[in-house]
Amino acid sequence: MWSLTLQRFRKNKLALAGSAILALLVLLALLAPVLVAMDPLQQDVVQRLRPPSWSHWMGTDDLGRDVFSRVLFGTRISLVVGIVAVGLALLIGTSAGLVAGFYGGWVDTLFMRLIDVLLCFPAIFLILMVIAFLEPNILNVVVIIGLTSWMGLARLVRGECLSLRERDFMSAARALHLSTPRLLFVHLLPNVASPVLVAATLGVGGAILTESALSFLGLGVQPPTASWGNILAVGKDYIHIAWWLSLFPGLAILVTVLAFNLLGEGLRDVLDPRMD
Repeated sequence: MWSLTLQRFRKNKLALAGSAILALLVLLALLAPVLVAMDPLQQDVVQRLRPPSWSHWMGTDDLGRDVFSRVLFGTRISLVVGIVAVGLALLIGTSAGLVAGFYGGWVDTLFMRLIDVLLCFPAIFLILMVIAFLEPNILNVVVIIGLTSWMGLARLVRGECLSLRERDFMSAARALHLSTPRLLFVHLLPNVASPVLVAATLGVGGAILTESALSFLGLGVQPPTASWGNILAVGKDYIHIAWWLSLFPGLAILVTVLAFNLLGEGLRDVLDPRMD
């Protein structure tokens, strides 16, 4: 099965393109201290708002800091926030969906009504409401994004479980009097892994966009720590005279989110047995 999946993955151009871009981004993030000659926090007011040049590939910001260094170090922030936040959402959503779909009845009703209530609030307003009472830092941003993005995953897992629990292999497992944890984690969970993996991959891009939006508003990663969102926040004040402050972090967000979307779409095609 794994060999067949790998063969299908190699033939899928979307998945390969997304994987190649993400591999490059991860490599750049890991090697950021080696690749940049300047500290992203180092200020030089004499060099403020300088356009791209050989000495500053992406120019400098309003405090004379090298934008290339800050964008490169911002890659670390975005990838960590996106992956960890979606991991938290995946843990909560998968657990809730498995329990609701497996037991059904009042348990299913309780979980679904709770999710319906949470989905009534637009995600960004729910995040802003929660973060208004907390100190804006990277840890709180990760936790808040994770706690406000698990509902869709829970509904997805619950729908798959409602279908799978009536299949013959589940009836056979019940006839053998297997324990509930074994039914959940050995028989149900592996069969819902494919759509959940696709949804989680696509969700990382959304989490990165959310973090960038919060940092842009001053409610996410706080200066002087480099983040694509807070670089854009500085760029908006100098958009007419320092276009590079908006262009390069914007392109970084675009390429990263696009890579996760390409990978997610490719995985959907690869992992779907109904696809040729």
